[in-house]
Amino acid sequence: MKTKYWLLAALAALLVVGYLVYACRDNSVSVVVSDKIDATPTQITAMKEIGEWEFLVVHDEELVDTVRKGVFTDDSLIRIYYGTLRLGFDTHDAPADWLTVHGDTAIVRLPAIRLLSDEFIDEARTQSFFETGRWSDADRKALAERAALQMKQRCLTKANIQSAGRNAVSHFQQMMKALGYHTVNVTVEESR
Repeated sequence: MKTKYWLLAALAALLVVGYLVYACRDNSVSVVVSDKIDATPTQITAMKEIGEWEFLVVHDEELVDTVRKGVFTDDSLIRIYYGTLRLGFDTHDAPADWLTVHGDTAIVRLPAIRLLSDEFIDEARTQSFFETGRWSDADRKALAERAALQMKQRCLTKANIQSAGRNAVSHFQQMMKALGYHTVNVTVEESR
């Protein structure tokens, strides 16, 4: 009888070992190294905190004149203004979900390209080309405002805004690929 129990115990042990071998046949141990770097919320916040991003700089000079009619003579004022217009965007204008990530894909929605500062005339380089008569500071200020308007009309063209937009897309694609994203979709809002 003892032999019968030993045979049943051995058969049961054999069945348990067989089941364990069958159940564990697909288990394996492996080490996987990922070279993907995830953009952390801190990095995304840091990019947005930069604020203004400049993607195109346009240098311009304008010759602006005015004439004041007098009884005996006319007064003339001709000045040359130099300006540096910087085109880009401010990330504080971006929507809350301006950067979203899905696996190895980054989707970036950038705000519209615009003039970053209205203070682009270099007053130190402004030159009086020709001046006769007496002119007030208000007259000179009005002339500077005309020069600024002319610079904006000449430099804030659709072609320049599109060029700055292309530069922004290229820059952000390179930056996101450097962070490890294989597919990067960057769009820039249309300027108003």
